[in-house]
Amino acid sequence: MIVHARAPVRLDFAGGWTDVAPFASEERGVVVNAAIDLHASVTLELGGTGYRLESTELGQVVEAREAAELEKDGRLDLIKAAIRMYDPGPCRVTTRSEAPPGSGLGSSGAMDVALVAAFEAAVGRTPARAEIAERAWELEAVEARLPGGKQDQYGAAFGGWNALEFGTHPRAGEPSRWVGGDGTRRPLEVPAGLPDRLAEQLLVCYTGRSRVSGDTIARVMTRFVLRDPVVTAALEELAIVADAMAAALEAGDLGAVGTLLSRNWGLQQRLDDGIRTPEMAALERAMVRAGALGGKAAGAGAGGTMFFLFDRPASLAAGAARAAGATVLPLRWAAEGVQVW
Repeated sequence: MIVHARAPVRLDFAGGWTDVAPFASEERGVVVNAAIDLHASVTLELGGTGYRLESTELGQVVEAREAAELEKDGRLDLIKAAIRMYDPGPCRVTTRSEAPPGSGLGSSGAMDVALVAAFEAAVGRTPARAEIAERAWELEAVEARLPGGKQDQYGAAFGGWNALEFGTHPRAGEPSRWVGGDGTRRPLEVPAGLPDRLAEQLLVCYTGRSRVSGDTIARVMTRFVLRDPVVTAALEELAIVADAMAAALEAGDLGAVGTLLSRNWGLQQRLDDGIRTPEMAALERAMVRAGALGGKAAGAGAGGTMFFLFDRPASLAAGAARAAGATVLPLRWAAEGVQVW
């Protein structure tokens, strides 16, 4: 039996970090993101006499005769975690990611979702998308012990344009529009033509491998647990900015979108000194000179990808981004979430 699955990565417009526990479980985490046409893919082949795990994007292969040999050691730990979680017996698992390594675009979350969807299909189950997202987060954060939030898994499972909410505090006045379990998702009702405008006017720039780590995430959330006033206030305001971003996108107000991108980025930088690297600072200065309305890091920050909004075709600023050392990535939206065949 052979199963294929793929799931898209995302751009997070606002609210990243608020989806990470314990903030997300104790307060109200809110993230606005949109899936983009770069995918994490999994091919699962059941049977054989052993285990062969291969990541084509990392150029790594792990082979074992018994599942007990697949210990967490920094090599293909997500795939190993999926095998521990589902216990499929001997199999061959091959993965591929179209997003650059450490891009901050949620590629590990998308891979979580593709892995879960493939293994669920292999045992004859078709869970709802929210359930896939929750199991995918459990795969990474619990089974693989890699800390992080849930927005990547929800964006990859559902695709499209998303307002996501996490925690015990439901959105006031809209109970019927928010559905799901621990995480909830409302599809953004963006105006016709807005996605095309944004695809033309956003410049997505890869600055290099991300330096963010589990230690960074733990440090930020420890400061929240201790109620550090700077970190606590920044996280609370990030959720407020995400609410405003959802409203701006649904109103088609690109001026407000640009302002909120930069506001979000400023708040991200308050969380930890390493969030804005020298490479990111140089790129940001170049984009401001080129006339950007606003911009931010994708994901947690500390390297990876940044994206900037312009009031004209963003391609006009691509040369300035490359001169600042960045790689310009293609931008196409992905309406479909995880797919299995």
